[in-house]
Amino acid sequence: MIDKLIQSDGEDRILFLSGGPKSHLSTKSMLATGMKKRVVITQPKIEASEKHSPLSGETRLRQSQVPMQSSLQELRNGAWKVTNLIHAKSLDEMFRSLKPYTPKGTQWAGALSYDLVQWTQPISLQYPPNEGDIIAILWLVEQWIEDDVVYPELPAAVRIEGEKSSHTDLEHADVVKRIKSSIVAGELYQLNFGRTWEGPLGEDPVNIFHRLAINNPAPFSGYIEAVDLGLALASSSPEILLETKDGEVMTAPIKGTRPRGSDPDQESLLRRDLVHDQKERAEHRMLVDLERNDLGIVSKPGSVHQSRFDVEAYANVQHLVSQVRGVLKEDKDGIDALQALFPGGSITGCPKTVVCAAIDELEQRPRSFWTGSMGWIDLHSGDSTWNIMIRTLEAKYTPEGWQGTVVAGGGITIESNPESEVAEAVWKAAALRRACGWLSHETRPMAIGELGIYPLYLEQQEFEYEEKFNLRIAFIDNLDSFSHNIIHALQMFGCDVDVIDGRGEIVDFDHDAVVIGPGPGRPEISPISMHAARLEIPVLGICLGHQAIGLSRGMELIESPFGPVHGVPSVIVSNGNGLMEKGRYEMTRYNSLVLVGSGDLEVTAFDETGTLPMEIRDGNTYGVQFHPESIGSKKGMLVLAEFLRKIAHA
Repeated sequence: MIDKLIQSDGEDRILFLSGGPKSHLSTKSMLATGMKKRVVITQPKIEASEKHSPLSGETRLRQSQVPMQSSLQELRNGAWKVTNLIHAKSLDEMFRSLKPYTPKGTQWAGALSYDLVQWTQPISLQYPPNEGDIIAILWLVEQWIEDDVVYPELPAAVRIEGEKSSHTDLEHADVVKRIKSSIVAGELYQLNFGRTWEGPLGEDPVNIFHRLAINNPAPFSGYIEAVDLGLALASSSPEILLETKDGEVMTAPIKGTRPRGSDPDQESLLRRDLVHDQKERAEHRMLVDLERNDLGIVSKPGSVHQSRFDVEAYANVQHLVSQVRGVLKEDKDGIDALQALFPGGSITGCPKTVVCAAIDELEQRPRSFWTGSMGWIDLHSGDSTWNIMIRTLEAKYTPEGWQGTVVAGGGITIESNPESEVAEAVWKAAALRRACGWLSHETRPMAIGELGIYPLYLEQQEFEYEEKFNLRIAFIDNLDSFSHNIIHALQMFGCDVDVIDGRGEIVDFDHDAVVIGPGPGRPEISPISMHAARLEIPVLGICLGHQAIGLSRGMELIESPFGPVHGVPSVIVSNGNGLMEKGRYEMTRYNSLVLVGSGDLEVTAFDETGTLPMEIRDGNTYGVQFHPESIGSKKGMLVLAEFLRKIAHA
C-alpha cells in the first residue's frame, strides 16, 4: 500500500494505514487517489478574546459564533476551482451542507484540525488561527483501494539542523506546576498540555511517513497530502476517536502507558505495574466517565456503557484501553456524534469546556492538526471512522522547502511530577523528530511486538432500573463533563429532566425536585446553583452542588487538607441518616475543595479519616461530595434512587 502511495506522487492522496499491526478495531488499509471534489475549510476573521485566565476560573463563554468558511472545489484541467461557498455555525451543520453534493456510495475523507473546537465548544479563543489558515480538508472519495501493505526500499534518513522548541525543559516544567496549582484550586481535574517542535525537512513528507510506518507502526496511521496547498499530514496514531455503524456509536479512549519490555517476563511485569498504578487507573476512569458523557449527548438513555477494558500491547508500547458504546437516538447519526465528541477527551482533559479554554491560555498558539482527527464519513448512512491525530507530523511547503511541526505532551494531574512529564513529552516526540531528521537515528532496529490484548474486569457494573419515578426534575448543568451521565441515570429512573444552564439567568422552578450538578470552580460562579440550594422543594447537590448547599447554610469551602482527589474511588462512611444506609461505601470523587464546619445542617457521612464531610442534609435537601454516576461508584445508583424515592413518597 505504501508503494502505491509513493507512486501517486503529484496527486492529492489519502492513505489510512492499519499498522502496528492490525488491531481488532482497525482491520484494513485504504488508499484513495484521483479525487475530483474536495472541501477546504479556512479560518474566518475572528477577533481574539480579551486576555483572561481559565486556569484561574475566568473561562469566558462565547456569546455569538462567526460561521466557519468552506469552499467546495472541483478538479478541472488539472487545477482545483472553487464551485461553491459554504458557511456553517457548527461542525455538524457544515457536514449536512455537503450532503446535496454527495452521491450515495461515496464518502468524505480527510483531516479535521483541533482548531474546529471553536465550533464544538462554547469558548472564546485568545489565540485563534490566522485568517485564511486551513483548519480542515476533505475529499469526496468514490472508490478505495484495499490491499496488503508493501514497504518499498526505504531511502537513507536525511539529518538536518535547525529544529526549535516552543518551550525549554524548564519552561515546560513551570507549565506543569501552573496546571497543578489550578487543580488544587478546583478549576479543573486534568489538562493535556502540548509542546511544539518545528524545523526544516530534508525530504518529502511521504518518506517520513514511510519511515514511521516501519519504525513506529500504529493501528490508526494515515497520510494525507494536498499538492497545490503544500500541506501534508503523517500520523502514526494508536487511538480511535469515533466509530459509527448501523446506528451504534463507539469510542475507545486510551490512558495509561508502559513500554512493552525486552522479553515476555518484563512485559508482564510492566503490564501488571500499569494495571495497579493508581494514577494511571484514576486518569483512565476519568476519561471513561467523560466519554460516557459525550456519547450520552447523542445516545439513547441506558444504552451507553463500558463494553471492554483491556491492556492492549502494540508494536512498542502497551496501553490501558476501554471501549465505550452507545445506541444513537432515532434523530442522531455519525455527524451528530462527531460534533459531540470532537475534540477527544484524552487529548484535552476534564472538564472539557474549561480545559479547552485553559489549553488556549497555556499553549498560546493554535494546535492546528495535532489532536484533531483523520478519517472518513458516509453522509447518507451516517457510518464513520475517525482517529485522534497524536504522533503526527504537519508539513507545509514554503519557498525554503518543506517545514515540519511535531507536538507531544501528556495529561497533567495532581500527581504529575513536572520533570517526569517533560521527559514523557520528549520521549513521545522522539520517534517523529528522529523520522524528520532532527535527532540522530538509532542504529539498532526497534523491537516490534505482535498485537496482544489482555482483558480486565469491567469497572462499570450493570444496574437494573426496576423502580420508576414519574417525576419532573430540573438539572443544573455547571459545565461538567459528567452531566449527561447523571441526566441519563435520572431518565432511566423514569424522570422527565429539564436541563438548565448553570451560568445562565436565575429561573423559577416548578419541578418536583432540583439536582444541582457538578462542575469546575467554586459554586459562587453559578448564581442559579446558589439560588437552588435554598429552595424549599427537594434538592440534591452533587460535588459543586453539595458545596453550594453547604455554603448557603454557613459552612466554609477550603482547599482539601489532604489534597485533590480526581477519579479515585474513596471510602465513604455513612451514619444512615442521609441517602445511604449506615455503613462503608466506595464512591468516586472528583474534588479539590471541601466543606468544613457544621453550619445549619447535619453531616451524615464522612471520608475514611472522619474529618471531611462527604454527605450533608437539611430536611429534604441533600448534598454528596462524590459522583454517584461514575463507573467507580459501586452503589452510586442506589443514592440517586433513594433521593427519588423520598420525593415520590413524600
